[in-house]
Amino acid sequence: MPFSLNINGVTHQIDVDADTPLLWVLRDVLGMTGTKFGCGMALCGACTVHFDGAAVRSCVMPASAAVGKRITTIEAVGELPVGRILQRSWQELDVVQCGYCQSGQIMSAAALLSKTPRPTDTDIDAAMSGNVCRCGTYQRIRAAIHHAAAAIPAKTQS
Repeated sequence: MPFSLNINGVTHQIDVDADTPLLWVLRDVLGMTGTKFGCGMALCGACTVHFDGAAVRSCVMPASAAVGKRITTIEAVGELPVGRILQRSWQELDVVQCGYCQSGQIMSAAALLSKTPRPTDTDIDAAMSGNVCRCGTYQRIRAAIHHAAAAIPAKTQS
């Protein structure tokens, strides 16, 4: 079934079954491999993308549900002020170990900071609870989110 998706500010014409998971459209149809497959059941967060700024799991999201939404993937989150600051914080604090989950972690953190620019540990834990890191970098992730929050200028916060 042909339809249009707005991904990272670009309109893409795709022709897939309506119930094809958005993850497979991103990875297999469009070649955007930054979004990772982890569990296929929305439990690990590796496949997190944004729908109109909200973090969603693309592995269980039918592509047809993305019609009319602004989809942002890890490939473009760094073009947003909050995403750019977060990525820099991730690097400065050496968050990444194996790195497999990190695109999903950053996408969830960016959604959090866009809504809650000065999050508490409780806010961070709640927003990040659906993201699993097999390497256990949770403390570094929390520190990087606080670090990024402190670097976000007041006018960038929305």
